[in-house]
Amino acid sequence: MEHVARPFDPRLIRYVPSARAGLVQLGALGAAAAAAVVVAAAALARALAAAVELRLDWPALAVFLLALAARAGLTSALGVVAARMSATVKASLRGDLLGAVGRRGPTWLAGQRAGELATLAGRGLDALDGYFTGYLPQLVLGLTVPVAVLGTLLLTDLPSALIVLVTLPLIPVFGALVGWQTRTATDRQWHRLQLLGGHFLDMVSGLATLRAFGGARAQVGAVRRMADRHRTATMRTLRLAFLSALVLELVGTISVALVAVPVGLRLLDGRMTLATALLVLLLTPEAYAPLRAAGTKFHASMEGLTTLDQAFTLLAGPPTRPGPTGGAVVAKPVGLIELRGVTVTFDRGTGERVTALRDVDLVLRPGERVALVGPSGGGKSTLLNLLLGFITPDQGQVLVDGVDLAELDLDAWRRRVGWVPQRAHLFAASLADNIALGDPDAPRADVERAARAAALGPVLDALPQGLDTVLGERGHGLSSGERQRLALARAFLRDAPLLLLDEPTARLDAASEQAVVEATASLVRGRTALLVAHRPALLSVATRVLHIDNGRARPLEAQEPVAV
Repeated sequence: MEHVARPFDPRLIRYVPSARAGLVQLGALGAAAAAAVVVAAAALARALAAAVELRLDWPALAVFLLALAARAGLTSALGVVAARMSATVKASLRGDLLGAVGRRGPTWLAGQRAGELATLAGRGLDALDGYFTGYLPQLVLGLTVPVAVLGTLLLTDLPSALIVLVTLPLIPVFGALVGWQTRTATDRQWHRLQLLGGHFLDMVSGLATLRAFGGARAQVGAVRRMADRHRTATMRTLRLAFLSALVLELVGTISVALVAVPVGLRLLDGRMTLATALLVLLLTPEAYAPLRAAGTKFHASMEGLTTLDQAFTLLAGPPTRPGPTGGAVVAKPVGLIELRGVTVTFDRGTGERVTALRDVDLVLRPGERVALVGPSGGGKSTLLNLLLGFITPDQGQVLVDGVDLAELDLDAWRRRVGWVPQRAHLFAASLADNIALGDPDAPRADVERAARAAALGPVLDALPQGLDTVLGERGHGLSSGERQRLALARAFLRDAPLLLLDEPTARLDAASEQAVVEATASLVRGRTALLVAHRPALLSVATRVLHIDNGRARPLEAQEPVAV
């Protein structure tokens, strides 16, 4: 980890501005709780001194009980504010992480492990509960209570105040010494958990392939070994946490004894009154108790701090170019689209930068249908991602009617674009909801019309519930061809003037391919379209063909064979 664990990470205020109000509330409640501690100790010392003289000081007892009740109420309020703050921070960070994935787009996401990101956003951020509800309130009390106690002791008994002032820093010093080891063990534990979560998700996603190649049993053993290593790392962390509690309790007890012994001797010599001695003896443990508790809670919440640091590191952004945020210019009806000297590079995740597009010039006129052909990895999908606004060029410009795409309102621009990806993501919802993804308020008749235009009519007629049929996760229940036709139905429903189709016939059998090609030909008629052609059958709907290889684009000559 680049950042060393600290009691409070100031990046929390930067990424979650609403946390500032929670910190102010915690500070105010902590100061009030510290005042209650001092008042309760002073009242109890006065009542006990009176009891030694065989009399009852009812006002002092009443003040003690009220202060004790106030302290309990304020401590509970600290927990409530901390719990609310924890929920707010977790929700905000999860939203920011998802937003970062959306902004940085596929090229950034490809360099991450989905399982590790899922572990961080789920189980990882849940570990912040221990930090916020356990450690943070104790940290506040560890700052306010010792200050209040020291101030009272300075006014009451200077020698005791000096002893407390000298020994008090021993608590955080010893806590930091143990914390160095705890930090290493916690980082190791969190790394094991990430590997376990990432590997398990990858294994489940590819379970069918593993079973087909007879590798399922071997992966079960691998997951078991990773789980054992995570369990061992967790036990090491717990042992260090218990060691931390022992060390801090020992230091606190010795420090209290250093104050109690001189106080007893001075009380015997008559150099100190009983009420003052009782006040000192009651307040001294209170000075150390919050710091001891904070130290113990700190080590118990190290996993939360580790995940917090990783979340901030991801939000700060990798060294790759950040995704486009868009401007404020509202997109006009799609006219002339131009790419001028566009170059795009991305990071493979190892620090090595790869050029996806190299000095590309392209003019897409209204109503023109351009097919992109070439070997896999040549840059065809990158060009579509440029027009969608998922990525920005390192050099050059993407112009829409002379306006740079970076200056357009991307949400408004994307409403003018119909997109059919290679693998359309389908949700565990009804067919109608999946088709109307981009227009949830679309009339039912329009949704059905779009489905039939995309050659989904036979599918609807064969399903008892038709458009109300609920699909399984990722469209389970439909074939590959039917999923592609559903993606085309989304584009039909959107009725956008610009269409971007990324190999819609990939991985389809002959019958499904023919149905998708016919639906695609109907969809692109009268519209501007950019098509990535995987098979020659799709070229029949194109008015022009471009060959893209190694990031460079050139027109395909009429007599030149098409290699897709």
